[in-house]
Amino acid sequence: MDTAVLEQLLDETFDHAVVHHGYTNYMRDYEVVVYMTADPSTGVKPSYLRYLFRYCVEARCETSLPAMTWQRSLDDRLTDHESGVDLDGFVWGVKWHPMYPGAKLLPPTDAALRWSHALGIDFHDVLLETNAHRLTLLFSELQVTEVPVGYTPFVAD
Repeated sequence: MDTAVLEQLLDETFDHAVVHHGYTNYMRDYEVVVYMTADPSTGVKPSYLRYLFRYCVEARCETSLPAMTWQRSLDDRLTDHESGVDLDGFVWGVKWHPMYPGAKLLPPTDAALRWSHALGIDFHDVLLETNAHRLTLLFSELQVTEVPVGYTPFVAD
């Protein structure tokens, strides 16, 4: 995959909302579903885009929240927006994370080079950062498609 195209696709996610991420139901590819919005005055309709990281041989998700925030955010009421909105802690129940600081292509790693050599296709490392998670993926191709409202990632296609 052309790195300039990959970088542009990743740049387009900046400050939009990640509403789901995880391996697909067939467990080879990793998907990130992003709710894309624009200022209503632009006339651009919101949409859900599926970023499908194909041939994903490594996925790592870690928190970007400090331990002090986690300590205040253990209450299960914070997993629901209505019951958690007035509590002191991170409200998980909003069910989305802003793609901030964003997504970027990383320099090639030894692992990417090993996989590229072993399979005969290019592999890339990418970092996706939201306000609560840091996700690093090692994959070969990225496909972006629109998904319908109500898309459920774990339902058989």
